[in-house]
Amino acid sequence: MSEPGWVHHAIWWHVYPLGAVGAYPGDEPPRPGEHRLRRLVGWLDHVQRLGTNGVLLGPVFASTSHGYDTIDHLRVDPCLGDVDDLDALIAAAHERGLRILLDGVFNHLGPEHPRVLGARADPAGPDARWFRHDHDGGLATFEGHPGLLALDHGRPEVRDHVVDVLAHWLDHGIDGWRLDAAYAVPADFWAEVLPRVRERHPDAWFLGEVLHGDHAEIARATTIDSLTQYELWKAIWSSLNDRNPHELAHALRRHEHFLSAEVPATFVGNHDVTRLASRLDDHRALPLALAVLFTVAGTPSVYAGDEYGLTGVKEERVGGDDAVRPELGDPDVPPPGADLDVLHHHQELIGLRRRHDWLHRAHVEVVHVDHERLVYRSHLDDHALLVTLDYGTDDRAPSWSTEG
Repeated sequence: MSEPGWVHHAIWWHVYPLGAVGAYPGDEPPRPGEHRLRRLVGWLDHVQRLGTNGVLLGPVFASTSHGYDTIDHLRVDPCLGDVDDLDALIAAAHERGLRILLDGVFNHLGPEHPRVLGARADPAGPDARWFRHDHDGGLATFEGHPGLLALDHGRPEVRDHVVDVLAHWLDHGIDGWRLDAAYAVPADFWAEVLPRVRERHPDAWFLGEVLHGDHAEIARATTIDSLTQYELWKAIWSSLNDRNPHELAHALRRHEHFLSAEVPATFVGNHDVTRLASRLDDHRALPLALAVLFTVAGTPSVYAGDEYGLTGVKEERVGGDDAVRPELGDPDVPPPGADLDVLHHHQELIGLRRRHDWLHRAHVEVVHVDHERLVYRSHLDDHALLVTLDYGTDDRAPSWSTEG
């Protein structure tokens, strides 16, 4: 495992900046000079009160629309502000002892990127070599999205560009990167690029987005420090909805296998999925989902708004992410629909995690499972925590407890 030591204690507050500051989508685009990114500085005290100690920022770079269609990796999105605003946010976070992670999209580019425009203007020119091409000779797209043009990761100029971008913002003081759509990029690309960046920034941490597959093999092949644990995410809410502890028990055994090569990034919500409070059929089961998140190995994150029990359903349509990427209001005032009990559950379990930081790399052993109860043991060296999840019934509320 190559992760830097500071990650052992990391618990992220994950926020989608364009939505959080009302920059996208919005009834009116932000005016020049609004410097909306600085609004997130006001949320840093909330991040600390929650108990989290790092901010995982969604896209902040210039893009065509939603941030994942990048048009300039070295410029802050004008909808958010400028580089001084990002530097101010990084500085304010570090003053509070908070880490900062940026979201980098290196699988594809947006339609207005200069390289895309150059490739379309001259299909035989140097810019065209940056991209993969379809059977008709046009620029290939990512998963069929016409506004996401797929890079050719075998090209040395593409690899050099990504190295330069990663190092540039690490030079600005960020602590690491989330690598968007890492699953779509050849493993040998990351295996060459990341060691080159680590030569300059050995304390940087790299989180790769993967949706499925053998984490141990992917981590070894790519050298990425941590991979998103979607199998565990799905098993948590699905097993609670179906009252099927066996599904979660299976996922925990898989989780133990993944730990042989990397510590996964664990979560029960993010910017791409329906919020937990909307996903669960029985709202009383929400504390059980949080109990799993904070008592098994991993680098956990809380998606902004989930700590208040906010709702939001992702839909497969244009604008289908908007409901889970809303504007955040005043950080000192609970948002409309906030459930303060959910906030307290988060603070309680984050506090437990902070007191037992060995859980970051703990092994997990399923001790007992039947049709309504799951008991597992998280342990490392001389430390152990026994966790009991009672899935409840229609008449009896689900509950959790720990020993150790």
